[in-house]
Amino acid sequence: MEMMRVVAGSKKGHPLQAVPGKGTRPTVDKVKESIFNMIGPYFDGGLVLDLYAGTGGLGIEALSRGAEKCIFVDANRKAIGIVQQNLSSTEMNEKAEVYRNDANRALNALKKRELMFNIVFLDPPYAEQKIESQIAIMVDHGLLATNAMIVAEHDVKDELCNQIGSVDKIREVTYGQTMITVYRNEG
Repeated sequence: MEMMRVVAGSKKGHPLQAVPGKGTRPTVDKVKESIFNMIGPYFDGGLVLDLYAGTGGLGIEALSRGAEKCIFVDANRKAIGIVQQNLSSTEMNEKAEVYRNDANRALNALKKRELMFNIVFLDPPYAEQKIESQIAIMVDHGLLATNAMIVAEHDVKDELCNQIGSVDKIREVTYGQTMITVYRNEG
């Protein structure tokens, strides 16, 4: 497996641990770089949600590139442990909150806190993806700031719709079996 690292920003080159086993599919560096070229590549603050955090690589990358804070959510206990290790090793703990929770339950909990995200990463297990319904929940719950970007990573066979409430698809790029779909909240 390819070594993962922070691609750019204040923690550029810093190695990241992977989750043991085959339960997670870390975003490879070249795909990560492409994602951030589409949505950034650098940020002046902002709140990030990494909803299927896995290793935490996408959220940590956003923090390295200038995001103010990231909330990491994953249902897998091992993944949460790796996220915490990666946050410690990159010295990003103070910019992060980490929760072990189901994605939909996490969205309901975040609604209660009245948070608005500038960037959302959705990289669920391909077989279980509910990307469209989860974007709809975020729109309904008011969790997306105006012009918020949502980056969804999914199987190339799963075509996502062009519009979900106030959110419009603005870009799609394919890497092998992986498709990256980027949405912007126009609301």
